[in-house]
Amino acid sequence: MDIPKNSKWFHERLGPGEGHVHEVKTVLFSKQTPFQQIEVVELGGYGRALILDGKVQSTQTDEFIYHEALVHPALLTHPDPKRVLVVGGGEGATLREVLRHRTVERALMVDIDREVVEVSRKLLPDFHAGAFDDPRAELVFEDARRWIETHDEIFDVIIIDLSDPIEEGPCYRLYTREFYRLVGRRLSPQGTIALQSGTVAPHDLLNFSAIYRTLLTAFPVVCPYQANVPCFGLPWGFQVASKEVNPRSFSAGEYDGMISRRIAGELKYLTGEVCAAQFALPRHLRARLERETRVIGDDAPLYIYH
Repeated sequence: MDIPKNSKWFHERLGPGEGHVHEVKTVLFSKQTPFQQIEVVELGGYGRALILDGKVQSTQTDEFIYHEALVHPALLTHPDPKRVLVVGGGEGATLREVLRHRTVERALMVDIDREVVEVSRKLLPDFHAGAFDDPRAELVFEDARRWIETHDEIFDVIIIDLSDPIEEGPCYRLYTREFYRLVGRRLSPQGTIALQSGTVAPHDLLNFSAIYRTLLTAFPVVCPYQANVPCFGLPWGFQVASKEVNPRSFSAGEYDGMISRRIAGELKYLTGEVCAAQFALPRHLRARLERETRVIGDDAPLYIYH
């Protein structure tokens, strides 16, 4: 959705009958690429923000919550992550958090849209914090599914940081059982993956629960969790899946020890206590996951609104 340069308010529609309204101070960039509509704007309450296809992806004020929640549980679950693949993550903040891990020797980021990275490099320096120029980082601009299908490299952790599977959007084929099975073949024996899974608002759990059931077709361990990212307007879901290691098996103290030993600098959101507690889901979420039967497949992709 294009934001007029004289607009004072941006209305993000979250679903039928619901939305989130942001004051827009300045539109810094707006362009339709071959893949998606990109906006970088200055929001009144959240500072600079990246918006793709009319959906807020991250903002200056609270991006640390989203990116720490997405990245660190999967990397801490793996005993010694050296090779990491980031799928998507155009603003560079996911790559930034991956590179904070002292064990990481190589971080490959594959994003389909070069222009998202280029505009983020220029206009969102606080988001990537120089991660694009880290000697351990490598950028590839290609469809991530095609790249994984045509390369046999093995990774310890794969972080999937994509927009939601909106109909005709660039990402829906990266949420299917076929893709997750392909990802599993690119993981080391103790490999883990993590991904955002849409809202966990009680009235809108289709995406979250269907992704959970789809991941179970490819991985023996699937651990959903949630975090509150205020700019999204709704509580948000994430999932870690693993070939064998269970993130629920670590105590708060064990997480604190790993954070201290393995992550450079001080985290803003995660603590050992939060790492351990976030996997304890409330009753209504557990019940929905137990009832869900839908699996997202290439032959019948699940289209959601948000």
